[in-house]
Amino acid sequence: MSLNPPVRLLFLAMGLGAALLLQAPRPAAASEFTPEQKTEIEGIIKDFLSNHPELLLQAIQDADDKLKAEAKEKAASALADHQKQVFEEPDTPTAGNPKGDVTLVEFFDYRCPYCKQVEPALEKLLADDTQLRFVYKEFPVLGVDSEIAAHVALAARLQGKYDAFHRAMMAATGKIDESVIYKVAASAGLDVDKLKEDAKSPDIAKQIKANLELGSTLDIDGTPAFIVGKTIVPGAVSLDQLRQLIADARNKP
Repeated sequence: MSLNPPVRLLFLAMGLGAALLLQAPRPAAASEFTPEQKTEIEGIIKDFLSNHPELLLQAIQDADDKLKAEAKEKAASALADHQKQVFEEPDTPTAGNPKGDVTLVEFFDYRCPYCKQVEPALEKLLADDTQLRFVYKEFPVLGVDSEIAAHVALAARLQGKYDAFHRAMMAATGKIDESVIYKVAASAGLDVDKLKEDAKSPDIAKQIKANLELGSTLDIDGTPAFIVGKTIVPGAVSLDQLRQLIADARNKP
């Protein structure tokens, strides 16, 4: 494994300090330093870093970039291994063209302000792109009320009103709690008593648990997050960015 220049210089400084001290008398065990020698090594390294702080900052940045690259590679590998669960899970709500040539997946939370921010762009995409298939991944990560909303949303599907509830919830502003969730459901034309009963379904709980586990596997730890083709995109993105991602997916084999 090759080291980048800042890291090589840091190791050089550490090695120089150790080499100088190894020339001095030391304990019988060659692998050990006396407390005085350790202090002197630390002083050499401290002086070096004080004189070259930019190298430490660069080394930290390089290490962070490396960790991010490794995480991205791991997530891409996980996505390749979970294609069916991401794109073709039969119990997951969908919109758009069921036979579309590109599928866009969103992991979202009804209490996430950034999800609400990007919702108009998603609706615009679905209205304009007749070849787009959309997959809704309920991903309640913002507390108990988020979990209730996700359960209610999937229960709304049993009444054929998932889309109506979803749009109404995404349009809801202010504090989102259980009472607001059911008020929104009523405004969307749902039978609230039936909804409350259906929301207790073990199958719905199982589906939401599976979504959360899938997100963890794909290194998705916040909302919104999008998947299109072989690309995972965290965070809110603009309409133009989404269009470009979809175009890129269409152009790739």
